[in-house]
Amino acid sequence: MARILTVWGLTRALLMLFVLRVFTAPGPDVTSDVSVIYQGWYEILRTGTFPLDDVTWQYPPAAALAVLSPALLPFLGYAPAFFVLCLLCDAAVCALLLHAGRRPGKSPRGAWVWVIGVVLLGPIAYARYDVMVAAVAVAGLLAGARHPRTMGALAGFGALLKGWPVLLLVGAPRGRATRRSWSAAAGTALVLALAFLVTMPGAPAFLTFQRDRGTEVESLGALVFHIARHFGWRGEVRLNYGSVEFLGPYVPLVSTVAQGLSVAAFCWLLVWRLRARGRTASTPADAAFVAVLLFTTTSRVISPQYMLWLVGTAAVCLAFRASPMVVPARLVLVATFVTFLEFPVWFSHVVAGDPLGLVLLFVRNGLLVAATVLACRNLWRRTVSAPHGAAARPVPEQISQAPRADTYASAP
Repeated sequence: MARILTVWGLTRALLMLFVLRVFTAPGPDVTSDVSVIYQGWYEILRTGTFPLDDVTWQYPPAAALAVLSPALLPFLGYAPAFFVLCLLCDAAVCALLLHAGRRPGKSPRGAWVWVIGVVLLGPIAYARYDVMVAAVAVAGLLAGARHPRTMGALAGFGALLKGWPVLLLVGAPRGRATRRSWSAAAGTALVLALAFLVTMPGAPAFLTFQRDRGTEVESLGALVFHIARHFGWRGEVRLNYGSVEFLGPYVPLVSTVAQGLSVAAFCWLLVWRLRARGRTASTPADAAFVAVLLFTTTSRVISPQYMLWLVGTAAVCLAFRASPMVVPARLVLVATFVTFLEFPVWFSHVVAGDPLGLVLLFVRNGLLVAATVLACRNLWRRTVSAPHGAAARPVPEQISQAPRADTYASAP
């Protein structure tokens, strides 16, 4: 534990020096989103309305809480306060994983994944609010074994923060645990959504802005255009809806294909849930990790901060000694470092689509595809293909933590 805390302290001090601009990372300034865009939203949100005329506001309504959170530290400027709050959320995740790693059947590997993964992403880890969302998701997954309602409430809250934490529910044990977690998630999300609809005009505006996004230059589908423009494709790369996207012929088609792949991913998860019979203590976290991998890899937009989603869920998986996600988690860590190289270090090469930019994108997206395929295969083998008796045999942690015998029952 002492080594983990030492590494965490040293690496986080380094990250803070970068986001406070004592040191400067190569490439574009990743902190401008906080000091310019977030702070601009803050001034609008504090008046009681959402930024209705800003197409870059593409987040669910509870994201307003993250943007407004620096008000908790009025003695600091907006950007420094935001970075300090990100640091505190990071520390909370590390503490949760360290505490979980001391229980029977658990491991400190999860804390190592988080500590290493965040620093591999570089300063952008603190220059977006995703670390706050990851803290909610990690807390929910770790609570799920004993407190399904808590997991559901946190998943519902996280869904109103940035959408993806709803995927935590895909691996909830069947029966009473599913009913409790899913109903708590729905209730929490509904109450929050209604509260924002009643108190702040423009809460649903993000849906239109998100729908109109195109294919971002870092996504898997963008590789089609990175290659095509070397063969005469007549499109362009332009800042659009808050990110650098491809615009031109066939871009809507590729975006539609990406959305179709996301639908296919959802169908696969549905089939898995219907067929899964074997279950271990790590299955809810493993399934959440697989779901986040599937929807990240098939997304029209794979922004660098999305890697925090994967690092957080991978860390919870590896907190369980029995998790089969070791190799996919390692691939995610490597992909996280390559993400730092492609943004911000050599982002100009990515935008230009030159050989270096193409190599970076092929490597990063290839690692994500490989991690997704391996994670899906491992989850399927552990819970569907394995002999029922062997796969379903409870591990000691299940026996000690499960509040009821029917929590892990197979009946729907």
